[in-house]
Amino acid sequence: MTTIDDLHRDHRAALLRHLGRREESALAAGYQLGRSALAADISLLEVVRVHHDVLIEVLRDTPADEVPAVAEAASDFLLELVASYDMSQRRTPGGRGRPG
Repeated sequence: MTTIDDLHRDHRAALLRHLGRREESALAAGYQLGRSALAADISLLEVVRVHHDVLIEVLRDTPADEVPAVAEAASDFLLELVASYDMSQRRTPGGRGRPG
């Protein structure tokens, strides 16, 4: 089962991999993290909070001239991370809640 601590650790590793490569496979890792978090009943707000916390950690070590590119890449990663939550809402009547 995925916990917030697991999510934080795995998110940091996957985001750093994405920042280093900017490849589809690195984004796919973000998507899989989101699926795991959704399956573990981690709320969307908690997922976004973890992303924010990890991004702040990364930005502390980022040279100023690289911050815009890192922020843009992190935004792309966040969209993949929360895609499962979006899809789960769209599958339910009225677009609310998870199927089930």
